[in-house]
Amino acid sequence: MKSKASIKSHPMHPMLVAFPIAFFTGALLFDVLAVLRESDAFWQTGLYLEAAGVVAAILAAIPGAIDYFGTVPPRSSAKKRATSHALLNISMLVLFVIALILREDRAFMPFVIIGLELAGFILMGFAGWMGGTLVYRNQIGVDPRYAHAGKWKEVYLDGKEGPLIVAEENELKINQMKLVHLHGRRLVIGRTEEGYVAFADHCTHRGGSLAGGAMICGTVQCPWHGSQFDVKTGAVTAGPAKTAIAVYPLTASNGKIYLDSHVIHHSY
Repeated sequence: MKSKASIKSHPMHPMLVAFPIAFFTGALLFDVLAVLRESDAFWQTGLYLEAAGVVAAILAAIPGAIDYFGTVPPRSSAKKRATSHALLNISMLVLFVIALILREDRAFMPFVIIGLELAGFILMGFAGWMGGTLVYRNQIGVDPRYAHAGKWKEVYLDGKEGPLIVAEENELKINQMKLVHLHGRRLVIGRTEEGYVAFADHCTHRGGSLAGGAMICGTVQCPWHGSQFDVKTGAVTAGPAKTAIAVYPLTASNGKIYLDSHVIHHSY
């Protein structure tokens, strides 16, 4: 799924997370050296690095939150993983903030602060592991465009009842798709050799976004685990998915493609 917080298709969250990782790691290392060498200079350096890490983590969290709410498919394994990723990062940040605050009170032993930083460092490692899984397995922030797929298309339509224009007759080329948000649901409008089709964006295996997959010869393939579905009937043509996806009828008139929003509203 293409990131909604990106610069020229480059997701911002992966670019920014390197800074808090570096700052927090440096803070822990300099604080350990400060204790071992009894160096106030190293301790002060750790303070500056920790403060910079807190600021950098907050900045990195902004595009991360945008992608969490706008990019990660709902009701999917990626959403659960992204939630754990976010909670781990929040917990990590809280630990480093507490350590930063405790520095002001000389009554606290340096080992208490280092202990908090070490715990935060461990949580940061687990959070990073999950973040990597979200990118490399769930392809969050990845735009897996295949040959002739065209640019990513995504639109939000209002929720009025009745026929809605979801595409122009020549808007998509054969085997191209676009993601449509309607009534809080996500569906895909695609064009096959036989005409336009509409189907649910939700893969019935683990909830992957079919709009981010590939559609060829009337079959759409989920980018996560390779499940394939017939875009006209919704039937599973290749596993691991076992349940068909929902499909919706479209009508063409005067060069426009229409979808009855009433069908979507009452299909869940």
